[in-house]
Amino acid sequence: MAIFNQPSAPKRDVPATPEPPKPVETALKREPDPNEFNLATATPVRTAPVERSDGKESLIASDLTIEGKIEGAGHIRIAGRFKGDVHVQGDLTIEVGAKLNGGVRARKVVIAGELEGNIEAAQRVELLASGVMVGDVKAETVTVAAGSRMKGQVEFGGDNKSAKNGNAESGAAS
Repeated sequence: MAIFNQPSAPKRDVPATPEPPKPVETALKREPDPNEFNLATATPVRTAPVERSDGKESLIASDLTIEGKIEGAGHIRIAGRFKGDVHVQGDLTIEVGAKLNGGVRARKVVIAGELEGNIEAAQRVELLASGVMVGDVKAETVTVAAGSRMKGQVEFGGDNKSAKNGNAESGAAS
């Protein structure tokens, strides 16, 4: 049970001396937050290792729809929708739920979403179980997972040194 009207402790008069100011934390003195985006340099601060060391990866986020053409030397990861051709010297990854309408020329193509278009001159194409491919494929190595869907023609295993030596790795096309 609460007791009301109890006298409070008497307040002491404290001389009005200002406290010394606290030091202001600056970006130069503090450790960077691994999840922070540094606006001053416009580069993300990351501590996690990057998946690929041989190039940078660009991302088309899941809430974006873009139409145009992509050309370059880096890697592309599509999580949204893209309409147009993709010609990169690196890798192309189409995430689950993503869709690409257009021709593809890349070193490695991984399809977990949907691709409507032809793939030319790839070293490796992987069609994952959630992947849907409508178009023709020309690649050195093709891997098609059980449960994936594909409509088109596949040509693989030619024109590379390992295929001439009888060491070509090949997957089944369904």
